[in-house]
Amino acid sequence: MPGYKGHITGSLVAGGIAAVAAFMLGYHFLVTPSQIAGLVGFCLLGGLFPDSDTDSKGQNLFYGLLIVGDGALIYFRQYSWAAWVGLFAMLPALGHHRSWTHTWWAMLVVGIPIVVIPVMVLGRSTFMVYLPFYVAFTVGYFSHLLLDRKFL
Repeated sequence: MPGYKGHITGSLVAGGIAAVAAFMLGYHFLVTPSQIAGLVGFCLLGGLFPDSDTDSKGQNLFYGLLIVGDGALIYFRQYSWAAWVGLFAMLPALGHHRSWTHTWWAMLVVGIPIVVIPVMVLGRSTFMVYLPFYVAFTVGYFSHLLLDRKFL
């Protein structure tokens, strides 16, 4: 099983493959540099999330990314969003290592707040705006489970 470097690499490779596949399937979209950074960040978070339930370098990186993101939200006075990030950052503490965080259903469910919370706060018209970030997170998560051989 790979360490944090393998999971970072795996999530970036999986995210790149997903982006190329989406483009080849006709999903042509224009993204700004900040959106690309966000998609890469969500893909990395998804790739590191399953190991955030244990004391590891992956956990340190996962929470480091969350601190930066949460700090940026606070800096820009987005306190409601910062509170949501803080709440969901506690989820891994609800189990022990390689329990629920290493399941296929968690891969699909954990990222749902990425879409649902904006829809609840900003309205249904935001669904398609935030869907790519859910997909990026899920692709990163998938790469983690694949590298840990949870699908073999």
